[in-house]
Amino acid sequence: MMRTKIINLSVIFLFLLLGLGIFKLSVMQGGKFKELSNRNCIRLIPQPGARGRLLDRNQEVIVDNYLTYDVMILPQEKEQIDNVLSRVNEILGENPKELRDRFRRGYLAPFLPVCIKKNVDVKKAMALEELKTDLPNVIVQPCPLRKYPYGSLASHTLGYLSEIDSWRLSKLENYGYNSKDIVGFGGVEEKYDYFIRQEEGALSVEVDHKGKFVRVLGYKPPQNGRDVQLTLDLRIQKIAENSLSGRRGSVVVMDPNSGEILAMASFPTFNPAIFVNKTGPSIAKVFTDPNAPLLNRAISGVYSPGSVFKNVVASAGLETGKIKPSTSFFCSGSMFVGRRSFKCWNTHGQQDLNGALAHSCDIYFYRTGLAVGAQQLHDYAIKFGFGKNTGIDLPYELDGFVPSPLWRKLTKFANWYDGDTANFSIGQGDLTVTPLGVTRVMAAFANNGFLVNPYVVKNISGYDVSSYHKKAAKLAIKEGTLRAVNQGLRKAVSDPDGTANVLATLSVAVAGKTGTVQVDRKQPHGWFVGYFPYQAPKFVVCVFLEHGGSGFASTVLTKEIIEKMIQEGLI
Repeated sequence: MMRTKIINLSVIFLFLLLGLGIFKLSVMQGGKFKELSNRNCIRLIPQPGARGRLLDRNQEVIVDNYLTYDVMILPQEKEQIDNVLSRVNEILGENPKELRDRFRRGYLAPFLPVCIKKNVDVKKAMALEELKTDLPNVIVQPCPLRKYPYGSLASHTLGYLSEIDSWRLSKLENYGYNSKDIVGFGGVEEKYDYFIRQEEGALSVEVDHKGKFVRVLGYKPPQNGRDVQLTLDLRIQKIAENSLSGRRGSVVVMDPNSGEILAMASFPTFNPAIFVNKTGPSIAKVFTDPNAPLLNRAISGVYSPGSVFKNVVASAGLETGKIKPSTSFFCSGSMFVGRRSFKCWNTHGQQDLNGALAHSCDIYFYRTGLAVGAQQLHDYAIKFGFGKNTGIDLPYELDGFVPSPLWRKLTKFANWYDGDTANFSIGQGDLTVTPLGVTRVMAAFANNGFLVNPYVVKNISGYDVSSYHKKAAKLAIKEGTLRAVNQGLRKAVSDPDGTANVLATLSVAVAGKTGTVQVDRKQPHGWFVGYFPYQAPKFVVCVFLEHGGSGFASTVLTKEIIEKMIQEGLI
């Protein structure tokens, strides 16, 4: 009797436990398991949007999108797939075996569409849409791709698109980036990718327990990226690139008062469309070309400034009181510094500051630099922005470098000699700078002593962002110093013997400085940097020719650019 009661109580207890378990699963945790069940049968299929367009300062579209179509198939039973592929191929006209191979290679899961053909034209896309009543598992998906109506124009400033790499993904995955995303590489496309990139939509579909498609549950439309307006003027950009074409180097045209980049050209160049079309050999050639077409020489090329550094040396001499505008030195064509003879490129005779800048007399600047001293030269170079990047809103800008006696001692365990100071005084030796850095220095003489911060993005999605860029900083340089140097820069053009006299015939007054940089066992680099109109500067231009022969060649190219700007009514 007792044993029967114990058995009965045990059975009742077990049923109570079972009932409590069922209650917990169905009532207390029912919502959780329902959500898991829904997740198990609902799949999201991404729907692509379009990246924002890139426009120039006059609202001309530089980078656009065009609509193409991808043909996709939702996997079904093998017999059905063969029939679907056969029907679809009646329109596509592909090799049947290749079509089946694409389906096989692209298959990942029963609920995921397999892309069998990309870049289908609109006529074939419409014909395939008409088949959907008979073949509901055929999807014709619009796919916006980048379009470059001007080919390679401004490609270094714009950048290109490619699939995200592991390095970028590791930094951006917390910002909504995923593997296989198409992102910007270089230029504005990379720097402003977060604003330009689209927000993907999604197609919500139901699948059965085998993962096969059942029905569409919902659709979230994609959001296009934001349009970005640049400071570039396409008319000036075309002039700069056409003039530079075939000559390795860079051209920068900037507003000296605001820092807006009106043109930035670098040659050799590349066509970003090859990355959209994924033309393998063309892409491989761009990456392996020894002339480095992907390098933006305007911001990522560092070179000795040569004689275009003499503006800074003159300013240092005037500011420290070591020279006056009337101070003169005699140029016999060479001078000794210690036991070594330092030459000038010509014999100039007696030279004051105006003449020395106009004729680019090395002897004058050797003597000025030695009087100022290496450390003071270093300090004034830093004051004018040498040794650090300009902060332009483009990736991969390099800093350049300014040497000093202390740096020489700490890094090379060597002394600094007067010969090093003489070399430093004419922009040779370890001193390096980018073409954009030189452009900014010249802008400070054009705008009465302000060090501007260059930028290329003016407006994002209708919102003016120019005020968010750093403001120009006033240099602690006397107006008299700037005036004296500017007079010399003007004389370099107006003096019949000036190194930039080839510009004197232009209908607009130009001031500027040439530079020729000696390179071991190679042709010299050539510089010209200047501004115009002289009385009310609106443009500062820097032309740099890598192994171009001399500063004269750069000055001739500058004349060509300014002449075309005048012809097109841009000045």
